[in-house]
Parts: sequence; structure tokens; C-alpha cells
Amino acid sequence: MDRLDKTVAKQMNISRSAARQMIRKGAVEVNGEKVFAADLQLDINNDELKIGGKVIVMRKYLYIMLNKPSGVLSAAKDPDCPTVIDLMPPELSRRGLFPAGRLDKDTTGLLVITDDGDFAHRLISPSHHVYKTYEATLESEIGEEELDRIRAGITLGDGTECLPARVSVMDESSKLVRVQIREGKYHQVKRMFAAVGNSVEKLHRSAIGALKLDSSLSYGEARLLTDSELQSIFEDIGE
Repeated sequence: MDRLDKTVAKQMNISRSAARQMIRKGAVEVNGEKVFAADLQLDINNDELKIGGKVIVMRKYLYIMLNKPSGVLSAAKDPDCPTVIDLMPPELSRRGLFPAGRLDKDTTGLLVITDDGDFAHRLISPSHHVYKTYEATLESEIGEEELDRIRAGITLGDGTECLPARVSVMDESSKLVRVQIREGKYHQVKRMFAAVGNSVEKLHRSAIGALKLDSSLSYGEARLLTDSELQSIFEDIGE
């Protein structure tokens, strides 16, 4: 249960006083009826909330799948560049959302957006062994010797040591590879291949744990995760 004005403020990313003003003007409906009492207690799991005639997703926490496009920052806000939070549709946009982990500006694919800090920590921390799966297009073909170095846990150019990674060739050219890592060091995938004398021309994240990117989502599109999808994040997709 939560107060109506608090819920409206959070959902609309406005102050509590502005939320109370909206309620007084009759812009808020609960279960199909206009409500004017700011202190009304809402059941966030069962009541239906409408603001300005639009149904609002009313949950304690949101867990959102985004197909991140290139050119967008994995950040909550930035004065000079669009961010993944700017891509949220109105029905999923609310105060406190942030990306759980990050993808480089030019990297595309699966990103989870949430306002649940504990969940994000579990997802990001290497100790929880959540593998992130990438498809990397390389500048030149790669051999088994270089792949084995990455599999064993490669040391980057600045001396940073990486955990062992899963990596396999995906096509005959030996330029498209599948990479799975369970940590997220700065530009890690790109730096791992640079450490074996190669470079990444294109990088796309296709899965987190056993959660695969919804192929029906175009770049920049987002939707809520189902309960089963949320659970699958912490299941191993396998090599």
C-alpha cells in the first residue's frame, strides 16, 4: 500500500505538491473513478491507476528490457548526449530509473533498466556469476591460440586481469565471435581483443544470463520484463 500523492509524484517524476494539485483537479483515477483525496492508500499490485486518462504501470520496482541503439549513453542523465532513460516511453518513465550495468555508447543490444538498487547489484557483481553474452565483429580473423588466451583470463594492456571468458567463433571467416563474460570492466570486450592484437568493429549484447533480447524490439524500443524473464537473468545460458 502507498499514498496516492506519493505514487503519482513518482510515476510522473514531479513533486508531491504538484501531484496533489493534479489530484485536486480531477486528473487522477483509481479503478475507473476520479479521486480527490491525496492520502488515499493504493494497493500497487491490484489497483488500476490512470493519470490524464492513461493507465500507469504501478509497481514498487520496474524491470525493463531495452534494445539499446548506438549513439546513446548508458546513464540516467547527461547534459550533452541522449541517454537510455530518455528512450523510456511515457508509461514506463518514472523517477529513479537507471541502467543496471552499462553498454558503451556505440554498443547495441540488451540493457536492463530498473529502479531496484539491490537487483542491479546482483546483476553487476562478478560474485553472482551472471554471464553477459556479446556478438563481436572483429577487424581480422582470430585463431585458437588467441581465443585460448581470452578463455584463460587475459591480462589487458594496462595490467588489469580479467576473469576467464567463454568465447567461440560464430562463422567461417573467424571474424564474428560469441563472447560471454561475468564482469564489466571499462571497454572490457574491446580491450580483451586488443590484447591479442585484434580490434572490435561492432559489438552487440544478445543475452544476460538466460534472458535473451526480444527480437521483436527495434532499436530504442523497451518493454517490461515478465516474472519468468526476470528470474532467467540469474540462470546460466550455457556456452
